[in-house]
Amino acid sequence: MRREHLLANGKRLILLEGDITRIPVDAIANAANSALVGGGGVDGAIHRAGGPAIMAELDRLRAAVAPLAAGQAVATSAGNLPARFVFHAVGPIWHGGGRGEAEALASCYRVCLDLAEQKGLRSISLPSISTGIYAYPTDAAAQIAIGQILDFLDRRATSVAEVWMVLFGASAFTAYEAALKTATAR
Repeated sequence: MRREHLLANGKRLILLEGDITRIPVDAIANAANSALVGGGGVDGAIHRAGGPAIMAELDRLRAAVAPLAAGQAVATSAGNLPARFVFHAVGPIWHGGGRGEAEALASCYRVCLDLAEQKGLRSISLPSISTGIYAYPTDAAAQIAIGQILDFLDRRATSVAEVWMVLFGASAFTAYEAALKTATAR
């Protein structure tokens, strides 16, 4: 499934159900853990597809930045991925919503989008951060992600023209599509 939303300024948000490691973009955001040691889900998929060069870079960065707080990100090269960079963003673990999870999740998206802008990139793909093992409710996460992306594309993006929200599974796609419809109906 795929849905495109064109903003008035010509920027595009593309929702896609698929494999984030196969989308040719300038940067891929990764849902990383705070230790930056690789894991399962999208993190594991990115490391498998990107090869050992990504982890080798993280190994060099780890002493200076780990543990990385929820809402923060670091950049590495993309190894064998069809991208130039991977932005490793640490999402919040869901504890019911009363421990700053929403702001930390919003920060993940802002930081990744801002990194793309700082590097002068044209395109970035993002996963649904924290909705896997970190148990963030997908509907709530979708509202946050879509809100941050649309705000960025509308107000702050100069070089970034295309944001891909690449989702794993039909239920995630449906949640993000509903969030997009709600956000753009206002």
